[in-house]
This record gives sequence, structure tokens and C-alpha cells, in this order.
Amino acid sequence: MQPPKNNFALGALLVCAALAASACGGVWSSRARTPPAPTTALTPAAPPVTTDTASEQMIRFLEDKVRRDPEDFSAHNKLAGYYHQRLRETGDLHYLELAFRAARASLASVPVVRNSGGLAALAQAEFAAHDFAAARDHATQLTQLEPGKQYPYGLLGDALLELGEYDKAAAAFRQMTRVGDGPSESSETRQARLAQLHGDNAEAQRHFANALALALAQPAPARETVAWYRWQLGETAFASGDYETAEQHYRAALVTFPDYYRAIASLGRVRAARGDLPGAIAQYEHATKLLPDPGFVAALGDLYKLAGRDREAAAQYALVEQIGHLSALSGALYNRQLALFYADHDLQPAEAYAQAAREYEVRRDIYGADAVAWTALKAGKLAAAQSAMEDALRLGTLDARLLYHAGLIARAAGNEMTAHAYLRRALALNAQFDPLQAVNASKALAN
Repeated sequence: MQPPKNNFALGALLVCAALAASACGGVWSSRARTPPAPTTALTPAAPPVTTDTASEQMIRFLEDKVRRDPEDFSAHNKLAGYYHQRLRETGDLHYLELAFRAARASLASVPVVRNSGGLAALAQAEFAAHDFAAARDHATQLTQLEPGKQYPYGLLGDALLELGEYDKAAAAFRQMTRVGDGPSESSETRQARLAQLHGDNAEAQRHFANALALALAQPAPARETVAWYRWQLGETAFASGDYETAEQHYRAALVTFPDYYRAIASLGRVRAARGDLPGAIAQYEHATKLLPDPGFVAALGDLYKLAGRDREAAAQYALVEQIGHLSALSGALYNRQLALFYADHDLQPAEAYAQAAREYEVRRDIYGADAVAWTALKAGKLAAAQSAMEDALRLGTLDARLLYHAGLIARAAGNEMTAHAYLRRALALNAQFDPLQAVNASKALAN
């Protein structure tokens, strides 16, 4: 039952999925404590004691235990937790399949009313697989089984965020804080996400710094968890166009957790933003070898194109489509990415719009609305693009890509002053938000 070392099993969940997954450590631990004073925390942590080898040894031990006693629901629950940890660390979707198997075996042995751990493991797996409606329903059930604990409300709020039910998500996070003894890694991470969505990147940075400080205060913090917080601080800095600080955070993440695929790819993006095209290509080549995530592969293709390596760019673009259609699970995870890839590269506009619209029927978050708007524009459906873009901007999120899309939609509608304002805001916020699309934004503004 040992997971194969097969990177093409894929992985790399979206930021939101990563948020919930990385917070799982806080779900089970990190009971509230007053955090140390907020800090950007660029100094890497001392090497924590948790290691990949220790995780794999524990996985083998628990797999042997449930093989000898398939009814040991507690061992199944622990095993699911370790599979989720390895999923976060590697992005390998085989661990997600194993987490589902362990959770279902646990619940088959002991019913939900006496097995909240099994239900939580199932909800986490559903969230990671982007089955957010099922994750919401099971998390709601957990809040009834464990009303005095934080983690059910965290799981519920995460699912509600992904479904675009922002007021309900905020209420779940407030309840999460109320039942705790104060701030925790989990609650600080959720507050950071809310701040990002509402356009307050400074507040998001403060909450992520608090979460990192709480993690480092643990006796043996998990390396991936610490690296994830550092990476998120880098992402927040990058979103505001502070490339130097972003790179510092990404490098700190890699000191904490070498070969961390998220930080490697993000370091490539920031190098591209700083004009280092060869360095950016090298980083993305490294990232795609570790994990062929469609976003990484598409970005590498764009960099090859900018470097005049058209044949290599075309090969990467073809691989994006192959990955997106590889399996039902990868299709569920990467549907939105594939639709946006098509729209960014003016490919298959009707299919891209159909994919984005179909997903938005269920998952009505602002980034789903943005995907509908952008693909609708490319498909020649201007009224649909305008309506969806209004939904995408409803929280006041400060994201250069959203503002860029809004600018081009306004220009297509003949609203030149509005288009000019959106494009100026996008480039003022983050002048190099994307190697290709930022160039398009500058050209559109100049014209």
C-alpha cells in the first residue's frame, strides 16, 4: 500500500485548498495561545524534528496495523492524517486517493455518531478533491457532533469560502474563535484569507505572520506547515508588487523545506517579474520536475515563448491539456485552471466558457466569477462577461489579474475611461503580475 514515487499522479491544490490542508495541523493541535508580536519572520526556523522519513515510517506502521485489523478505526483515522500530510508536502494525488480510502474504511468500521475523526478525515479529503458541497455538508454535521471544538468550524468555513458563501464562512470563523481560548494557527490563517478577499493585504500579512509565530512556538513544528506560512507571506508581498520581500519569504520557505514545489515555482515567478528570464525558466523547470501542475507547466510554456523557444512552449501547452484531462480527479481539480489557460492563450473559447460556467453553477466564489467573465469575453459573450465581472469584484479584492480582466472587458464594451482606470490600478498594484498578461495589460493601457 506504499504510495509510488510517481509525480505524474499530479497534485498541487489551489491556494484555498492549501490553506485548509495546511491548517489541518492547527485543526488537530495549536489550541489557542496569544501569538508573539507579529513579524515578517524572514529568519528561517531551526530544523523541526518532523521528517519525511518519520512520516513514511509511521505510514508503513499504520498500514500494517490496519492490514492486521481492518476494524481499527482509530488507526485508519491516523493514517488518513498522515496521507493528508504527505499530500501537502508532495502534491501527489495518490495520497489523496489513499486518504479517501482510509476515511471510508474508518466510517465503515464505526458509525459517524461515534467516529467524528473518520468524518473529519472524509471532509478534508472531499475539500482537497474540490467536492466543496460534500465537505460543507459533512463539516456541518461535525459542528453538531463536536460543537465545543474549533476544527469543525474551520472546515465548514473553508468549504463555504470556496462555494462563495462569504458571510456564512465569516460566521463559521467567528464561532471557531469563540469556542477556542484565543487566537490559534487555524483561526489566524482563516482571518488572513478573509482579509485577502476583502482587499486588505496588510491585514492578511499580519495574520499570516501571527500564524507563523504560533507555529514556530510549537515544540516540533512540521516543516511543511512553517514553509507554507512563509510561502503565503511571499504570495501576499508579491500580490502588492513587493518582489524583493516576496523573494526573501520564498527563500526562507526553501530553507525550512527544501524542494518545496510551491516556493520553487513562486520564486520563478518573482524572478520573471524582476527581469531574470533564464532564472525564472530554471525555477519552473525544477518545479515541473517535482510536480507537473498545470499552472506550473503553463507558466513554463509562457517563459519559453518569451525566450523565443516556441517549440518548447508548444510542448508545454500541449501538456497542460493532457494533465487537465488525465483523470476524473485531475479534471475536478484543474477544470478552472484549464479554462483560464484556454482564455489566456485564445484557445477553444467556447469550451473554456462552458467549463467555467458549469463550475460556477455550484462554486460561486469570486474567482469562479472571474473565470466566467474572462472566458465569456474570449467567447464573444460580452453581456455575460460584464455581469460575471461585477460578481468577481464584489468584495473589493486587490488582485491585479482581476483588475486586468475588468479593464479589458470594459474596453470591449466601449467604456474607455473605466477600462483605463482598471488597467492603471492593475499595473500600479503589481506591474509584473504575469509574464505574458502584464505585457498585454501595458499594451492595452498604452492604446
